[in-house]
Order: sequence, then C-alpha cells, then structure tokens
Amino acid sequence: MRILATVALSFAVGCGLSGLLPRDGWQLYAAAAVLLCAFAVLALKKQMGQKANLRLRLLLILFSLAVSLVYCVGYEALFAAPLVENCGQTLPFTATVADDPMETDTGAKVEVSFGFCQNAVYYGEKDLLALRPGQTISGNAYWQNAARIRDDEITTFTSRGVYVLLYARGELAVEEGSVGSLRWLPLRAARAVREKVGQIWRDETTAAFVCAMLTGDRSGLSVEDATAMSEAGLSHLFAVSGLHCTFLVSLIGLLIPLGRRRLFAVVSLASLSFYMLMTGLTPSIVRSVIMLAFVLTAPLFRRESDGLTSLSAALLLILIANPFAAASISLQLSFAATAGILLCGERLYRRMMKLPVEEGLLRRGWSFLAASISSSLGALVFTIPLTAYYFNIFTLLSPLSNLLVVPAAGWAFMVSFLTVLLGFLWLPAAQFAGWVVWVLVRYSLWVARLVMATPGHALYFSNRYLKYWLGYAYAMFGACLLRKGKRQYVLAALLAALTLALTVWLGTAEYRFGDLGVLTLDVGQGESVLLYSDDAAVLVDCGSSNSYLDAGGIAADQIATMGFDRLHAIVVTHYHADHTNGLPELMARIPADTLYLPRIEDEFGVRDRLVGLAEQYGMAVVYVDESASCSAGQASICLYPPLGEGDLNEQGLTVLCSAGDYDALITGDMAGSTEKKLVERYALPDIELLVVSHHGSKYATSRELLEAVTPETAVISVGDNSYGHPADEALLRLMAANCEIYRTDLQGHILLTVEGEE
Repeated sequence: MRILATVALSFAVGCGLSGLLPRDGWQLYAAAAVLLCAFAVLALKKQMGQKANLRLRLLLILFSLAVSLVYCVGYEALFAAPLVENCGQTLPFTATVADDPMETDTGAKVEVSFGFCQNAVYYGEKDLLALRPGQTISGNAYWQNAARIRDDEITTFTSRGVYVLLYARGELAVEEGSVGSLRWLPLRAARAVREKVGQIWRDETTAAFVCAMLTGDRSGLSVEDATAMSEAGLSHLFAVSGLHCTFLVSLIGLLIPLGRRRLFAVVSLASLSFYMLMTGLTPSIVRSVIMLAFVLTAPLFRRESDGLTSLSAALLLILIANPFAAASISLQLSFAATAGILLCGERLYRRMMKLPVEEGLLRRGWSFLAASISSSLGALVFTIPLTAYYFNIFTLLSPLSNLLVVPAAGWAFMVSFLTVLLGFLWLPAAQFAGWVVWVLVRYSLWVARLVMATPGHALYFSNRYLKYWLGYAYAMFGACLLRKGKRQYVLAALLAALTLALTVWLGTAEYRFGDLGVLTLDVGQGESVLLYSDDAAVLVDCGSSNSYLDAGGIAADQIATMGFDRLHAIVVTHYHADHTNGLPELMARIPADTLYLPRIEDEFGVRDRLVGLAEQYGMAVVYVDESASCSAGQASICLYPPLGEGDLNEQGLTVLCSAGDYDALITGDMAGSTEKKLVERYALPDIELLVVSHHGSKYATSRELLEAVTPETAVISVGDNSYGHPADEALLRLMAANCEIYRTDLQGHILLTVEGEE
C-alpha cells in the first residue's frame, strides 16, 4: 500500500469516526488513546525485527487517525461552533449570498456565507429568487442546527459546509455587496449557461437533460426522465464528476494539435478549474480535477502518473478543506467508483485484451468494448454496497445501459458544450446545431426507459434476503482471489446467479399468502397503505412530509419486491402533500389501471397534476361522488365520498377493505367531527384493523368511531414531526378500546395478513 494512500484513508476513517463520537470533547480522548497505541507500537520495535515496513504502516495509520480526530475537533470549534451556539433562537444576521437561489414547495431558499467555511441556508418567500451571488442580506431569522433536526442526525448539510438553517422572520434588507467581483464569475457563467441552454433547446426535455449534464442542475428534469435514468443506473451522467471532466479534456484534445502537449495541459487545467468552480465544488468534481491535474502534469515533469496516489491526494485535500465531507454520499460514491476502476477495472481490461482478436478495426472495437465493460464493472465493485445502503437499489442491467448510453452521452456533452458557446455568438446557428444533441438525448432517454421497462432490470433491498446474498457474493468472489485459476470464477458466477434467483423468489413468496394483505409502509410523517389479494393490489395514498424520505421510491421498491408489476388502482384520500407527493415517482415506475380521487378543489394544484399524470400514463380517472367499489383478488374495496367541509382533511375519501370476515378501515386525515358523520351515514361493520386517522392527532380517532367499529388492531403511520403525533389523547382512546397498537416510526413497515379458511 502506498504511503499517501495509507495516510489519506486513515485520515478519512478518522473523520468518519469523529462524526460518530459524542460532541463533548471525547474526540480528544480518542485521539490520545490512538497516540498511546502508536507509542506502544514503537516500543515493539525490537520484537518486530524484519517487519519494519509493517511497523511503519501501523504507525502511519494510528498517527493519521489521531491527527484526523484532533483536526475535526479543532475544525468544528473554529468554524461550526460559533454558528451552532445561536441555534434555537430568533436572532439578527448579516450574510453574503453564496449561490443562486432555488425554488421550494413553500417559497425559496438560498445558500449564504458568514465567512470562510461558515455557510448557512436561508429559507424565505419566493422573492428570494431575485437574489444574486455577492449581494449582502440582513434581517431576523430563526436559527436551526443543520446537523440535527428534532430527533434526526443529518449529514446532508454539514458534508458541504452548511452548519445552520435560517428561517425568515420579518423583512429582509438587500444590498449590492460584491455582486460584480471576479469571485462570482463562475456562478454568473453557470447562470448564463442555463439561460442559453433554454434559448437553444426550446424542448423542455432536451434543455433539462443538457442543463443537468453540463452543470449538474437537475431541477428541470421531469420525474419520469429522472426516474428512468436512475432505474437504468445512469444517474451519474447528471452528477458532474470524472466522466464529465474526461469529456471536457477529450474535447480540448480534439481542438489542440497532439504535439502541443504543454499548451494542452495549460488549457485543460484552466478549463477544468473554471468548470469546477462553475459547477459548485462538489467532492466528485474536485476529486476528478485533482486526479486529472496529476495525469496532465506528470508527463511535463517526465514522471508517471499513479492513479492511487492522485486519488489519495484528492481525498486528503478535500477532507482538510472540510472533514465533514467524509459523510458526503457524493464523495463516497465518487471515490469508491474510482478505486474500483483502478484496482479491478484495469486488471479486468488487461485480461480481456489478452483474448485473441485480430488487429485492425475489429481489435479497436474490442478495445472500446473491453474498456466500457471493465470500467463499468470495476466501478460497481465498491459502489454496489453504497447504492444499496443509500438508495436501496441494485441495478442488474447497469453495465449494459452504460455501454449503450455513455458513448452517446460523451458526444452529447461535447457537442452541447460547443453549441452553447456558439449560442453566445450566433443563436440561430446554435439552434440548428442543437438538433444533433436532441437526437443523442432522445436516444439516451429511450435506452433508459427500455431498460426500466425490462422485467428484473433492478432489485431492491426491500427484499430483506438480498443483503445476505450480497454479503455471500462478495465473500465468494473474495475467496476466489486467494486461489489461482479461472474455473473458480465461473463456478462462483454460476452459484451467485442461482442463489440470486432463490433470493428474489424468497422476497416475493414472503408476502404472497393468505386472502388479504394490508401493508402500511414506513414513509415517515405521511401515509401509504397497500391492499393486496392474489395478484391484484391497490395503493391508498403515497406521500411524506419528511424531506429526507422518498415516499414514492419506498412504495415502488416495496411493490416491485413483492412481485407486482402493475396496480389495479390508486386511491387518493385527499390532496395534502404528505399523502400525495410520492405519487409522481410511483406512477412513473409502477403502472396502474385506475386513479380514484375526491371531487374537491385544492389550492396547491395537486389534483390537476395527478389528473395530467393519469392521462399521460393511460390511467382511467374516477371521481368518487357517491359510494363506489372495486375489487382486488378476493378482497372488495368500498370507497366513501367526502363528508366534511372546510379543511382538505375533512373532505377526504374513506376506504373500507373486506375479505371474508376481515375488514380494514382507512380514514385519511379526518377529524372526530367528520368521523361522527361517517358512522351516522354508513352502516360500517365491526372491523379488525383501523389505520388511525391523521397520524394519531388528538383531534382524530374519536370515541364515537371506536365504539361504532370496535377495531382489534390500530396502525399509526407516523414519523419525525413537530405536531406531537401520535398524541397521548389518541393513544389513550385506542388503549381504552382494547386495540393492539402498532406504529411505523417504531416498527417500520407493518404487514397484517388474513389467512383463508379451509
């Protein structure tokens, strides 16, 4: 192992451990303990004899761990602590706008800076969208610790140097500040590129794809396109990283003669540096630029560029700049993919090139194919566990989709880059040249959708057996490395395929028994309930108010794991986001026959968007104005129309699902007053399962409802919230009714099944 790699990896481990240690100075004690271990190793010098190299490695590892722990404590005390100590209060602030603002569901947000390495995100109204980088803003705000929101530890913000969240309180004063300075030139260039892309490609799909590919800004992508690219394992095309930097360097290489090596290196480094600043200094692109700098400058000094050395240098520099970046998903995926390519991909490429392929065009074609396959498989070696942990997915067809799309994406990047530059000179010519990019983008999306539509294109770790299979596969192939020969790899691959098929079958069979299944999904502070019988399934609601949870993805992953490739129906009780915001992704991934909606108006335009999506995906739309029914296998489902008035919660649908003598009732978010109307108007049966209304609000699950339907089991769909859900009053009423209570925030997904009678 190289010395720099040893130091960098140990430093990274220390940064990661620092995030797990208590925030009261224990890192210093841990660092002292590690240093003592280092001195202990020194004392073993005589006993280690010829193993001096091993002793040196151990010393480097322990010393780097100690330094990183101390460094993290000092960094946090110097940059984060002065901001965090203000949290929990409404205080005045003055800060500099550090990025372009972004629209949110409730207004807008913008990243601001208090000074070097001291950033925050400010949330306010949509008038923030008029702000520009460099302006100075001041006002009052409520300060929230970005590393901890209620009971949840959050690393999303701190991994990019944001330590507090500011929520607007009152008016905001804006001054011009340093808007015109060179410091903000890269951000102004990024904004100009986005605007020019919109002028060149009037087609929103192409414009959003190009903007995401060039700048990493995915905000314009439709849910359908983003989902297709993700399911096909192609999301990395929108995460600006080494691939994009390679495309840029390749473009420069086409424009500068081969003999001008020094000029090529200077232009490439300057372009990469500006591009890095323009796209936001994310860990993935910083890593790429540092590594390419090694590659470009090594020949000028008559040195060989070493991949692991440059990768380690990049990791060390990034963590010195921000040790909290160790928790960044972008950094972890980027470094894992690169390490896989260097350690495994290059070896696989050399093996593939040893095959007897004739020289000439055939050999060049095989070289391209071998490079694509080996780099894709190499990147997967270390990224599969990360994507499993963070994104719950294992894309089986990722190597194929990358082989088909990445070359086209490379040309799309280079041509669109030149087209945008041309657009600044002569817009009509750029619009004409843009047709080439349009074809390449449409081809890429066509392949992504084709892959997504292929049965078994991806597996999801909603199947609890899949993680065990993954560990088995890694252990088996790891054992193959200890022996020479090729036959063991063939046997390992065959066993992996057979056991994977068994794993998929087990994941499906686990749910497919009984006359009826009621699965309340853990979507945090929201609701999504799957009713299924035989081969038919109906989903009631799909949404969450917890921004770090993807309700649509959670539901779609689980439904696919259970073996359902289509829903009989989707029922929306009402139009609040915590019951609907996951539906766009769900509908993009899982087709459905019918969409049942309440005929009520909503101020957010949710109903119109859902109707538009239903038309796009060929779903029938049924408004429930009076009692309606549908079936799902052996289960019958009755839908009751809205009964209340005023708030959307009181104008929702009620769902009664019955199979034999078993009945389950879902009442959405209705309060006790509307529950009284429900039991007065309809002859509800005694039920076995109640999905508790409004996440256990004290105003819901009234005594009148409980006495009328006498549920045996109550399920509360609830997550991290500031409303006090589930309320003690609701829990006491349920206990007084002798209900067995389950909660998704405590038990996760909750499945109740009804066995058929013989």
